[in-house]
Amino acid sequence: MATTVVLELRAKAGTGSDLNRAFKEILPDTRAYDGCMGVDVYRNDDDADVIMLVEQWESRAHYERYLAWRTESGMLAQLGEALDGGPSIRYFSRTDA
Repeated sequence: MATTVVLELRAKAGTGSDLNRAFKEILPDTRAYDGCMGVDVYRNDDDADVIMLVEQWESRAHYERYLAWRTESGMLAQLGEALDGGPSIRYFSRTDA
């Protein structure tokens, strides 16, 4: 079953533009990863240091394999250095409502 992943991040004060540029560099690999159906990036209109990614994956298992790959590659640790606090990751499945 397809899964929507919402990843919310707060960049260190005044560095939201830098974080957005970093995503421009790394997201082509994400979009090409097995099971990724798409990723959209949003910036908070009221706080430019808050960025949200809305990702569509074929399944949660696909996303978890992707996340493991990013962790093993060191990309998550590198990204973590640019953040003010930890990321928020939430998983959603479409309902029949």
